[in-house]
Amino acid sequence: MFILLKISRLVLSIIVVLMAAYGLVTGNMENLPIIMVLLGIQLLLTGIELLQKDRKSFLGYADIVISLFLFFVAIQGFVYS
Repeated sequence: MFILLKISRLVLSIIVVLMAAYGLVTGNMENLPIIMVLLGIQLLLTGIELLQKDRKSFLGYADIVISLFLFFVAIQGFVYS
């Protein structure tokens, strides 16, 4: 289970970095909500992994709360764009 979470996090990290670099180079910010959703998923996976390792990890709970905030902001980005 840990290996699958680590691989998923690594793949999401690479995708997010590539999409963000593309947006910076071209000046195209239309992909920003998609990048935020992917970052939210990445933080959610990180939080789940931290909670599985240590039951009372503050960082695990913080990652999950921040990922929920990113999902909220991304939904607003989809609605208002």
